[in-house]
Amino acid sequence: MSLQQVLNDAPVDSIDKAIAIMRAIDETLPDHDGVKWFNRLYLRVTVSVGGAVLGAEFRDPAFLSKLDVVFANLYFSALTAGLSNIETAPSAWRPLLRVRYTQGIARIQFALAGMNAHINRDLPDGIVQSFRALGGNPITDRTREQDFERVNDLLERVEHQVKTEFTVGAIAVVDRLGGPVDDAVAMWNVRAARSASWTNAQVLWGLGDVPFVRDRFFSKLDSLVGMTGRGLLLPVGS
Repeated sequence: MSLQQVLNDAPVDSIDKAIAIMRAIDETLPDHDGVKWFNRLYLRVTVSVGGAVLGAEFRDPAFLSKLDVVFANLYFSALTAGLSNIETAPSAWRPLLRVRYTQGIARIQFALAGMNAHINRDLPDGIVQSFRALGGNPITDRTREQDFERVNDLLERVEHQVKTEFTVGAIAVVDRLGGPVDDAVAMWNVRAARSASWTNAQVLWGLGDVPFVRDRFFSKLDSLVGMTGRGLLLPVGS
């Protein structure tokens, strides 16, 4: 099955369906495709969040479930756009899509570059879409924001596990010597990125009555995230 065939099942309307597509992507992509390593990290995160949402630790699990689905669909949409023409994909995703087969880039760099695009660019949009669907707003809703923040501990645990797993073999030796891989890992902080995403969602929401300014703000955000992505993807030895 090709990646395009897998993505034909998107958009999805449940976390389980999102996980099914991510698992199919993992099985479809070869190990030398950098997208595979972000997808694997994202798959593990989504499985963990999906399980947590079923528990009693969140006050509004329906919101987190909705956000997970919207968020996943933004990823699937970016991949679909990049398959036909990378230039039609969001700016934030283009660095990863352009170098997905480039040698000398560590698996953890690909994973973090995908996290950068997805959290810093897609997540504010996903938060806004979820509030529009369920009501309320991200400026005043502290209950949902606190649930959102509770997810951070879970994400950090998964990210730590993946950092250890993805930094293997010869590339681990390079990592211990320093350079772009160490720099990429050091500069990434999922908690800070998600906090900024909620703030950016508040800005997008607040600009709702000024669509020209809102769209311009989001376009600039998209471009800035793309610039960060290029820095995360410097090949070893650069």
